[in-house]
Amino acid sequence: MENGYATDSAMSALLSTPLEDSDPELYELIKSERKRQRQGLEMIASENFTSVSVLQVLGSCMTNKYSEGLPGARYYGGNQYIDKIELLCQKRALEAFRLKPEEWGCNVQPYSGSPANMAVYTALLQPHDRIMGLDLPDGGHLTHGFMTANKKISATSIFFESMPYKVDPTTGLIDYDRLAENARLFKPKIIIAGISCYSRCLDYKRFREIADENGAYLFSDMAHVSGLVAAGVIPSPFDYSDVVSTTTHKTLRGPRSGIIFFRKGVRSVDKNGQKVMYDLESRVNQAVFPSLQGGPHNHQIAATATALLQAQTPEFKRYQEQVIKNAKALCAGLQKRGYKISSDGTDVHLILVDVRSAKLTGAKAEFVL
Repeated sequence: MENGYATDSAMSALLSTPLEDSDPELYELIKSERKRQRQGLEMIASENFTSVSVLQVLGSCMTNKYSEGLPGARYYGGNQYIDKIELLCQKRALEAFRLKPEEWGCNVQPYSGSPANMAVYTALLQPHDRIMGLDLPDGGHLTHGFMTANKKISATSIFFESMPYKVDPTTGLIDYDRLAENARLFKPKIIIAGISCYSRCLDYKRFREIADENGAYLFSDMAHVSGLVAAGVIPSPFDYSDVVSTTTHKTLRGPRSGIIFFRKGVRSVDKNGQKVMYDLESRVNQAVFPSLQGGPHNHQIAATATALLQAQTPEFKRYQEQVIKNAKALCAGLQKRGYKISSDGTDVHLILVDVRSAKLTGAKAEFVL
């Protein structure tokens, strides 16, 4: 120290010293977590192991830059390369899911899946508008309007009126007939086709029919299966949806981030033969910023861009094909040993096992594994 100020050499050392030397306590904890991930049996379906390229981008200079706004319309200067990277990410997002830019647009700024979903609701709804999503105990997600009989849990049930739909308890499959019946009574503005713990492909065509019957938007949350969709090994929600959201760190195998896709062009034709156009682009973009978020996380956007490039390779497709084969093989093996599987099988990367026949709780089964 000189005159109460750090010397240039001391400041330089503070910025350039590796973590192992600057913070050995944290370094050892990270080493332990890395060892746990590599040596443990990782069976959490919403987790994945991302690539070296993604990790390199996450730890790059991209984390230093502020860039509120959209490419070409920023509130800060110095974003000429940030703009190019975000536009590249948008382009790759459309390419990864085989979407035409004249029919679909996307926003790659959501910090993760829950903020992405909240942005969709903010874009399409007014406070206390009605939504219908799969109930959390039946395999849905918190952000699809979860509440209990006594309490509104998710912000989506606090700010909007929620009526969940459910699975048939005898089959474990979504009860589309009951969903259609309740939608006629409830008249939701959004129907959510999405899961967090459901092992079957969704019938997007049926969802579309129910939404159209009630004048609702169809919002598909493909967070858990987007890698499978990108690889083309399960049906795509894009054929029938108005809006699609996803995380990027589950089966897509990227960083922890989110994307919102929105329809462009003609939505419908009215009774006078006039085209009714989608107006989702500005609504979604404004909902993300400035309504809900500040500056985007540019290191996440750049890392998503490289993950989306990887998702377009033949190797990624083979990987996703093998993921489903592995899930089906595990499912068959457990059934052979007498375990009950919810919905009697799987179409995707996850299975739901009833371990009560072995006199186990889920927590005990996790500990044993």
